[in-house]
Formats: sequence, structure tokens, C-alpha cells
Amino acid sequence: MPSIIEVKGLRKRFGSVMAVNGISFTVDEGTITGLLGPNGAGKTTTIQMLLDLITPTEGEILLFGKHLEDHREELLSRVNFSSPYVALPSDLTVTENLKTFARLYGVSDVNKKIDELADFFEIRDLLPKMTSVLSTGQMTRLALTKALLNDPELLFLDEPTASLDPDIADRTRKLLLRISKERGVTMLYTSHNMVEIEELCPRVIFLQKGNIVDDGAPDSLVKKYGRKDLNEVFLQIAREETAH
Repeated sequence: MPSIIEVKGLRKRFGSVMAVNGISFTVDEGTITGLLGPNGAGKTTTIQMLLDLITPTEGEILLFGKHLEDHREELLSRVNFSSPYVALPSDLTVTENLKTFARLYGVSDVNKKIDELADFFEIRDLLPKMTSVLSTGQMTRLALTKALLNDPELLFLDEPTASLDPDIADRTRKLLLRISKERGVTMLYTSHNMVEIEELCPRVIFLQKGNIVDDGAPDSLVKKYGRKDLNEVFLQIAREETAH
């Protein structure tokens, strides 16, 4: 199975702070991999480098077997990203935002794609509204809608179900599983909800202080640490690394 993401010796320094400290990992095609760690562990910085939003201090990033720095436009056209913490232009309506991004992504039938996703994420009533008036949960649904406009082959998902009502969060997880299985979409997934991670991710990578401190299947890590679930493993790893 080919690697869709390949990271080699990736580092990012901000002044005297080493946010990401020489990490290396791969993510196989069609898999959902959890990227876990407490706040400040380096997850967001890693994703920002994978999206070429910030430049690594050191290291290599390959997506679809090609170096990101040499094939940026081509590779990023096959990728998308969702986070409820990234603001979309607030002076546009929801429809205007989605149409703008759809055109940027080169979506051929813009109205049809927006209609399909608006129905799924139940945002049809939001389409004429200004983005500035949306609640946190509504912004989360809009971010997910935006992320699926271009039928991406690789998705970076940062807390994609945060603030969603339980029924929509459940439907969103089922959708992500379905598109992973049916379309072979590869996903790198961050969340603080370990139950969600156990449901979605056959493999997790734990980051702490910019380093990879463990990597494996959730059930294997639960056994390794002698804990009852992944949440307890998360807490133990965080405590151990904080103590060092």
C-alpha cells in the first residue's frame, strides 16, 4: 500500500522554541490516522507544514510520492482541510463563501455540489446568512462542507466534530468512514475525543513537546500501557512527558 504522506526529519523552530523536533512518519493510502497530543504538542504546526502554510526549519514532506516544495500547486489541489478554529471570510454569506472556494478548487458543477453537501450537513437554511452570525457548531458544519467541495484524496481534519450536536457528529463520523472506504480518501485526524478516535482510527501517532512518543493501533497501545481505554493512555503519556 503506497504512502500518501511521508515525513522525514521534520523540524519547526519559532525563535528559541522547537515546536516540532525532527519527526518522521508515513500515512498509507485510504487510512484514517489519528494525530494526538495535548495542546502545544505540535499537532497544529505539523499540519500547517503539511499544508505548506508555514515552512519547515528542516526536513522533507512528500505527498502522493512527490516533494511538496517542488509540486505545491499540483499536490494541494488534491488536498483539503477542515477546522472549526479557522475563520472563513465573515463579510460573505455562506453561499458566497462556498462558491468562492468551489471556484478556487476548480469544482465543475458548483451548485450541485453545494446542494448535496448542504443537505447532508443540514446547512441549507444557513446558505443566505452572513457567515459572521453563525454559531460555533454551524461554523464547524460549514468548514466540513468546504473541505469536501473538491472531492479531496487527502483530508487534514482538526477537531472536525467539535461543537456539533451528537446526531450530526455521529453522521459526520459515518460519512468520513464511508468516503475513506468507498473512495480511498486518506485522512490525518486530530481530536481530543478518544472515543471518536477509537471508532475512526486504526492507527494513532502520539505527539508530545514536538516529538513522536508512541505510534500504533489503539487497542495495542491500551494493552501496552495496561489501561482500560485510549483516553487513559492519552492521560498517562501526557503525564509522563510533562514529568520529564
